[in-house]
Amino acid sequence: MKRSQRLIFALIVLLSVLAPRSNASAETAKEQLQGTLDRVVQVLRTIRSAEDIEKNKSLFRQILLTRFDFAAMAQRTLGNRWNELAGREQEFIAAFTDFIEGAYMGTLGAYQGETIIYENDRAAGELAEVDTRVVGGRGAPLEVEYKLRRSGDEWKVYDVVIDDVSVISNYQSQFRRILQKASLQELIQRLRDKTTGG
Repeated sequence: MKRSQRLIFALIVLLSVLAPRSNASAETAKEQLQGTLDRVVQVLRTIRSAEDIEKNKSLFRQILLTRFDFAAMAQRTLGNRWNELAGREQEFIAAFTDFIEGAYMGTLGAYQGETIIYENDRAAGELAEVDTRVVGGRGAPLEVEYKLRRSGDEWKVYDVVIDDVSVISNYQSQFRRILQKASLQELIQRLRDKTTGG
């Protein structure tokens, strides 16, 4: 695909992400999640180099922000320590979001044509779970469960469970260990340092 064609394709994908969706309220958690992940895969299929990853970072960020509730994820990672932020909640959310996005962006070059199979989904009131399987590529199939919470007409991811390991529980454990010897401000700085490579 020529460079000009890639740019046009990226623009079309971007417009589809940003366009308002009038039927969002009628969509299930599974349908909304699938729409988001399908857009991620569309962009991944256009990536051939580190330069392509760099060019698409803002698009990936926009896609992730539409479906992932980073504020809820950040709060869950701190558990009872959240209240100790006392006015610095947004600072922690920003550092955590940048950290997660940085970790995600670091994996984009590893995409090798994997596809996502959507399996069971369960909803109870404002909460839902969607089971998926990532197949293809060079690795073994990966079981990925998304936990979502309704926010208005949108379903937002607040945790991802990969082969029975919760991403949020994993970060909770890491942060708990760090906070045994460090302050919350030091934790925030560590997240920033990891994001910037410091």
